[in-house]
Amino acid sequence: MQHEIETRLIHDGEPRSEGAVGMPIFRSSTFLTRGDESGYDDIRYIRLNNTPNHVALHAKLASIEGGEAALVTASGMAAITTSILAVAGGGHVLAQRVLYGGTHDFFTGEARKLGVEYDFIDADDPASWSAKLRPNTKAVYVETMTNPLLDVADHAAIVRFAREHRLVSLIDNTFASPINFRPIEHGYDVSLHSATKYLNGHDDIVAGAAIGSRELVRGITHLTNHLGGTLDPHACVLLHRGLKTLALRVRQQNANALALARFLASHAAVARVNYPGLETHPRHARARELFDGFGGMLSFETNGGAAAAQRFLGRVHVALHAPSLGGVETLVSRPAAMSHVGMSAEDRAAIGLSDALIRVSVGIENEKDLIDDFAQALA
Repeated sequence: MQHEIETRLIHDGEPRSEGAVGMPIFRSSTFLTRGDESGYDDIRYIRLNNTPNHVALHAKLASIEGGEAALVTASGMAAITTSILAVAGGGHVLAQRVLYGGTHDFFTGEARKLGVEYDFIDADDPASWSAKLRPNTKAVYVETMTNPLLDVADHAAIVRFAREHRLVSLIDNTFASPINFRPIEHGYDVSLHSATKYLNGHDDIVAGAAIGSRELVRGITHLTNHLGGTLDPHACVLLHRGLKTLALRVRQQNANALALARFLASHAAVARVNYPGLETHPRHARARELFDGFGGMLSFETNGGAAAAQRFLGRVHVALHAPSLGGVETLVSRPAAMSHVGMSAEDRAAIGLSDALIRVSVGIENEKDLIDDFAQALA
């Protein structure tokens, strides 16, 4: 019997060791050999991501996203970079032009050194993609909603294109979470997460995840085991616990973000709001068709440029001026000075990321308290 996602978040993958309802921490770094190991990755050892804490998380993550297998890693960037290297090492990747700053920096600064060529594509212009194909193109890489401009790519077209050209399709699903979007159900091959964010939800660990077919996850796992991006069992337990409230948290964040976006869109001090839940968003219709919710992330620009944005950041009281996203607290930041500071000013300008842009990760606080806080900070 297939349960709904709320039930799977609670019960799937639970070993119930010794009858324990809560997941225990397995502190051992090494485990007895069972005799059924068929290769290096089957040896029961903590660096190989296969302690009981890892195994439970793998089962739960695969279940909630509809994958055959999953892997947790030491960070979101560990999941992203290792997955790219595993599926496209020695080849070429088509990558969405607007990406999280760390991913963009990996492509522009490190990928070629590690044997991966790339070209950036406009993920909303399918007619332009074929011109970027090479004989050694192996993968296409996109984000569900782009960080920090909240664009929504033509995901159906990307999946079709990848299948037509026998490419592995990878998607960073961090912003949406499995509550709002499950990429594998829509035909993507690998769904990636910074589990630091919504999956954990409490700003107290760093972790990553990759979910997909057994074959692809096996390859990503093998490379991860050699590169050493292992998630500590203590962090595994915190992530495991955080997942159980994912549906409750994200639905509150969806509601709060929509209310805050509507308030900002009507405010005289705000020049522009980026949120796919707004009817004015250029891809609102696509987001409504694809997503079960519009997410807890938005961005906006104040009138008055970077100086006005910086003043706003210094005036909020309920919201916190800090990096990261996806936790229960509302966080605000200026991407040009934080998440995308590694990009050159020219690269930021080319994708439309201004110095005045403020990114908001909406938490689960009271909706009115959040709006009042933003109102006084904008006054």
